[in-house]
Parts: sequence; C-alpha cells; structure tokens
Amino acid sequence: MPSDSAAAVSAFVEGAPPGELADVIADVKKLTVNEPNLLDSITPAFQKYNEDQLTTVKLPGSNKNVLISSYNSLGDGRYYDTENQRSFSFDHQTQHQKASDVQPYTPDTEHTGLISSLLKSLSTHAAEHYPSATTAVCAPSPSSPNTITLHLVSNKYSPANFWNGRWRSTYHFSPSSSPLTLSGRINVDVHYYEDGNVRLTTGKEVKELALEVSGGGGGGDDRALAAEVLRKVEAVERAYQEELNRGFAALSEGSFKGLRRQLPVTRQKVEWDKVGGYRRILWGKEKDVVG
Repeated sequence: MPSDSAAAVSAFVEGAPPGELADVIADVKKLTVNEPNLLDSITPAFQKYNEDQLTTVKLPGSNKNVLISSYNSLGDGRYYDTENQRSFSFDHQTQHQKASDVQPYTPDTEHTGLISSLLKSLSTHAAEHYPSATTAVCAPSPSSPNTITLHLVSNKYSPANFWNGRWRSTYHFSPSSSPLTLSGRINVDVHYYEDGNVRLTTGKEVKELALEVSGGGGGGDDRALAAEVLRKVEAVERAYQEELNRGFAALSEGSFKGLRRQLPVTRQKVEWDKVGGYRRILWGKEKDVVG
C-alpha cells in the first residue's frame, strides 16, 4: 500500500457505520496483510471513533452500560462515570471494547447536586423515548471549567436484517452564566446493506436555547434547572424526530417514487398471473415471454 496507508485506514475506522467497527477492522486486516502492524499505529483513530460515537461498555460486574467521550476523559485512556462514581481504563488499541481497572472516582465540582438531578431527569427521558439508551452527565473539566455536558446514545443493531443505527445527542450549558442557555448537537446514523449499501448520516445543531430558570443554587434550584434543561432537550428531540419522519415520507412519496417506472413501456400494468401469455418486441421480432 502507499505510504499514506495509515491515513487511509484511519479514515475507514473513523467512518465505520454503527455496530460495524469489528467488520471494518476485519476487512482492513485482509487488505493490509503486508503491513501487519498497521492497525497498531492508528490508535488515535480508534480513540476518536470511540469518543465521537459515544461507545458504550459495561463495567466489570455490572449489567449497565457506561459511555466514552472526550468530556468524561481523565487522560491516558481513563474515563469516569458520574452515576456510578467510578473511573475505568479503556484500551482503544485492542479494539476489544472492554473496561478494566475500575476505581472509585468523584468529580471535584461544586455542582454535585445539579449533576445528580440532571442524571435522574436524563435517565427518565431516555427510558421513555429510546430503546437501549445510555446516558451520562459530565462535570466541568479543566478545558471547560464552567460547562456541564449531557450525553445520550441509543444503538439499535439488527445485522440479521442487514441494518444498524445510532442516535447521539450532546448538550452543553454553564449553570453560572447569564443568561442561561443550552446548546449542542444531535446526530443520526443508519446503515442498510441488504443487496446494496445505503447510509443515512444527518444531524441538527442546537443553538443557545434559553433556559427560563435561575442557576443551580442548591436544592430546589438544582431540581428546577434540571427539569428545565430536560424540557428543552425533550422538545428539540421531539421536533427533530418529527422533521425526520416528514423527510422520510417525502422521500418515499416523492424522490424514491420518481426513481421507479410507474408503468412498463407498453403503458399498461402487468398482470403477473398472465405473464406466460405476454408477448414482447425484441430486435424487431415478436417473441413469447417464458412464463
């Protein structure tokens, strides 16, 4: 392969469809048999994929998923989960999608009560609207000292039916800012690959939605602010899902229907139960259609 093979393989990895990273890796190995160590050299691509896609893993001894993102990263392959109050290691290079070395961890933040309220509200929202959803609320970090981040990811994999899909939404707000606003992004990725290869990747920017309560000052203020944040999240996600449904309906009734021939060249509908008796013109001669 050319000298820029690592960049090309990194692009394949970062663009892997939902639930199909292992398949992409297997194909890459077949294509790079002459460079057996190539995958070991693109750990940053695996890390970017896992953090961008909000990859989910189970902590040892737990049946509940936690997620990985750049916002709950502690560096050196360690991440934390505020709900479980645990940190864990994740080896991107092995691609085994397993957490290890679990340790107690509590973020050092003045917003503990607000984060707890947000976790409860976000978990309730996810359970009501998404199958198999995983959520997280990330405390302010040194790189974003005043920002709380909310994540929601819902994966639906159906390889037996040749499709996989993922919903991701991420929101940010600063509880000490004035005015209080919520921003973020929703991403939808669906891949259908039976006798073909069709993929939908779309998204929506959420820009500075006004939060109509005072900042988290403890107790009732925290609960009120969490409720207002989730009210905005629920509204914007409902609106986007309705927008997607309208778009799919328009495609089905408009663009996709336009791609199909409404009638055969005879301008008459085919009566399939009588197809054995039809005749067609071929190279200027009439020939019977084999039934």
